Amino acid sequence: MAEVVLFILAATGALAGGVGIILAHPPVRAALALLLVLGSLAVLYLLLAAQFIAVLQVIIYAGAIVVLFLFVVMLLHIRSGEGRATKLPRQRPVGLVLAAAFLAAAAAVLRTAATPPPPAVGGEFGTAQAVAETLFTRYVLPFELASMILIVGIVAAVVLARGAPP
Repeated sequence: MAEVVLFILAATGALAGGVGIILAHPPVRAALALLLVLGSLAVLYLLLAAQFIAVLQVIIYAGAIVVLFLFVVMLLHIRSGEGRATKLPRQRPVGLVLAAAFLAAAAAVLRTAATPPPPAVGGEFGTAQAVAETLFTRYVLPFELASMILIVGIVAAVVLARGAPP
């Protein structure tokens, strides 16, 4: 019973954080809502007995990536102050139409889709060894590409924040 209550709280936190990311106007608040989502996902990983993935979630994503986002947001707003309000004239109606279409498509898929039973996981699921073996054998190329993209983003943020020489 406690696991169900914890699952409901974590799922609610993740959903509230997701909505907060979408609705937050200042980027710093969106990054903080992202932090709520990542923390809630870590709790969900713990409920699935994937302790290593939960710890990685907190250390890498909540600790490093969100902090990197905050640094980039703060560095990009150095020269412009609060930031510019760049609203497209028909942004809201188009967004509402696209959201309604997405919800209709999701409802149609959920009505017709049969729920397959979840695949059985072994006793090594979520352990450091299982994650490392999968990451560095099967998914080594996507892992290296993701690290290169992060490095390019960091270098671009530093170059943009530095500006033109006087």
